[in-house]
Amino acid sequence: MEVIRRVSNIQAWTWTLFINRRVVTSRLPCSFLSSAPVWLGRDGSFPLQWKPASQLKTPKCTARLNFFKSAVTMATGGEDKGPPGFPQHTNRLSMEKSPYLLQHAHNPVDWFPWGQEAFEKAKREDKPIFLSVGYSTCHWCHVMERESFEDAQIGKVLSDNFVCIKVDREERPDVDKVYMTFVQQFSGGGGWPMSVWLTPDLRPFIGGTYFPPKDSLYRPGFKTVLLRIAEQWKNNRDVLVTKSERILEALRRGTAITAKAGQMPPSCPDVMEKCFQQLASSYDEEYGGFSKFPKFPTPVNLNFFFSYWAHHKTSPQGALALQMALHTLKMMALGGIHDHVAQGFHRYSTDSTWHVPHFEKMLYDQAQLAVAYVTAFQISGDEFFADVARNILCYVSRDLSDKSGGFYSAEDADSYPTVDSTEKKEGAFCVWTQKEIKRLLTEPLSEAPEATTIGDVFINHYGVKEEGNVAPEQDPHGELKGQNVLIVRCSLELTAARFGLSVERVKEILKLGRERLAKVREQRPRPHLDSKMLSSWNGLMISGFSRVGAVLGEKAFVERAEQSAQFLKDHLWNPVDRRILRSCYKGEGTEVEQTASPILGFLDDYAFVIAGLLDLYEACLNPSWLEWAEVLQECQDALFWDKKGYGYFSSDPSDPEVLLELKDDQDGAEPNPNSVSASNLLRLSHYLGSTEWEERSQQILAAFSDRLMKVPIALPEMVRVLMAHHHTLRQVVICGCPDSEDTMRLLTCVNEHFVPHKVLLMADGNADNFLYQRLPVLSTMAPQGGKATAYVCKNFTCSLPATTAKELHRLLLE
Repeated sequence: MEVIRRVSNIQAWTWTLFINRRVVTSRLPCSFLSSAPVWLGRDGSFPLQWKPASQLKTPKCTARLNFFKSAVTMATGGEDKGPPGFPQHTNRLSMEKSPYLLQHAHNPVDWFPWGQEAFEKAKREDKPIFLSVGYSTCHWCHVMERESFEDAQIGKVLSDNFVCIKVDREERPDVDKVYMTFVQQFSGGGGWPMSVWLTPDLRPFIGGTYFPPKDSLYRPGFKTVLLRIAEQWKNNRDVLVTKSERILEALRRGTAITAKAGQMPPSCPDVMEKCFQQLASSYDEEYGGFSKFPKFPTPVNLNFFFSYWAHHKTSPQGALALQMALHTLKMMALGGIHDHVAQGFHRYSTDSTWHVPHFEKMLYDQAQLAVAYVTAFQISGDEFFADVARNILCYVSRDLSDKSGGFYSAEDADSYPTVDSTEKKEGAFCVWTQKEIKRLLTEPLSEAPEATTIGDVFINHYGVKEEGNVAPEQDPHGELKGQNVLIVRCSLELTAARFGLSVERVKEILKLGRERLAKVREQRPRPHLDSKMLSSWNGLMISGFSRVGAVLGEKAFVERAEQSAQFLKDHLWNPVDRRILRSCYKGEGTEVEQTASPILGFLDDYAFVIAGLLDLYEACLNPSWLEWAEVLQECQDALFWDKKGYGYFSSDPSDPEVLLELKDDQDGAEPNPNSVSASNLLRLSHYLGSTEWEERSQQILAAFSDRLMKVPIALPEMVRVLMAHHHTLRQVVICGCPDSEDTMRLLTCVNEHFVPHKVLLMADGNADNFLYQRLPVLSTMAPQGGKATAYVCKNFTCSLPATTAKELHRLLLE
């Protein structure tokens, strides 16, 4: 990448040139390139001259030049508009890689990324810091940018009175967690965008979320808030600092999660039953889910119900747990939260019926839901759930996959309705008018008793209405007026009966309609893609592809998981320093880009990647992934383990920029890394024969005892680990040639069954194998009678050998 810049006076303006289509901010039309003048220079430290783009020399004759005006008008900068068509402002964020930070590169605000340059400026100028935290697909982050950060007057107030810092919460979850904890304590709520004011030594003294730009009857506008805070900083600083110290001290005490030496985990039966009762009491019997609205996918809750059912199969409570999980998954798949045209799931539903979603799509949702749906298939045998799992992975493979093997983070909710539109609308990419659908699906159905088109069948099945099917209360800004969000309103059988068709014919018509709409949708302006690749979410997605591939016997999914694991090893693992990196970014082709100062990984990066590698091993049985998982667990222990109070800190406790040493205390949109780590340690202890790691898993449960006993609904994933300890993990050992048919039949049998607390090991007879070195007991196990043989064990006290799938089936059900 070559950067060419001009800086006038005190670095007021920056111009950047990027080679080979590295898109950072806004691209000029190709027709502009032949005549556009560019400022030339090396580092922007001296006056420069104009030169036509046609005279520029590029590294390769095939290189394509994309010109950007990097944007910020600094607080000290003068007016210098440059060529027409360029943004009028630029700031330091134009040099960042995060898609979220780059979205703010043209604000008239003197933004800094999180780092020493900003901190030193605040101390040098004795200014408070304004910290704004969000993420690139956050709808209200876009709103606040449009209303306030793009406003020149507000930008001047910010730049004159504060050192302004932008943080991508997905890049820096440590920063986000600390200040969100403060905001929740300070204001009683939280969310994004998060707005916090800090002292120069990073201590927060005022916090909130979204602020409207102008004053209203009941709420001051953002500009008024800024001026009042600036005045208070000048006149009442001591009061602000004292209040901040008081809140921080309360947070240090209130967020402590510890256990005493020798303390044992809480009673599993009591915690498990309480978790079941708390979840069941919040269950929506009609539409599924665990709240009225908004409704979020909650895979951690569903996974708990599946495990609970496995231990209570013959009880009414077990039947109810299974029914709640399956019904929720089915209603979600039929609802508008599920993208019926292009697959995948949106973030959440704004209503109780799963109909009108918030349209962003997050990688972590796809990963966890794929596992939940394939587990539902394992238990129920209903192909509906298997199809949805495939559907999710189809979407991720097509729209969230980088050629390097990594997975992107998200797609935005907002997009331009047409190529000529100047304003984005939420859901524009996904919604339809009835007129559009009728125009696309005009073929008559000769077999129907009345004059009917395939469009009539599609419209009836997916609840499409001429006036639109979105209720006004679900569309407060009028963006979906006259539009339809597809939702299955009838069963296949009812639709078939309504039109006098066979069920198979209805399936054909609906499939044709979805495919035709998908082709049309591809011509629409796409939502913004957050092409940041995170270690943690890639780890979750490795689990998704591994688990679905193993259960459905689809090798391509397992191979995709292996490709992603290799991507992590190649691009986000430093074997010299033994550190995972947090993120990297889409480059040209298969190239991957990194920031000048790479962000080191956090607890969730290690925990989720290790879990993904363990799932990948069980899917492909390549022990090299177990070897790497062992190394990563050792690194995680060294970096994050709390030696005094047990459990893992969310970030490196030695980092001086992080004010609070926090441990996540709930399983939410993503599982708690301590929950996942407790599971990883237990699994690894059985793979590798390490009693130390099994004890460490129990110490995590002990540290969270108070929360597990009082509100287990907050930690359903951790409750599952408590259940695994209580019921004892089983080892399923398959002895034989990995590629032989008899071995494959036994592996298929294992993968077809839902066994919630087990590890699967392949004993191929190779004494040099990593597993044989860690588990000498494997040398005592061998195929019987020349046939692949399975052993089902607890603490390697094993059942009689099984050589047929029928025998193994019986052992797995015991």
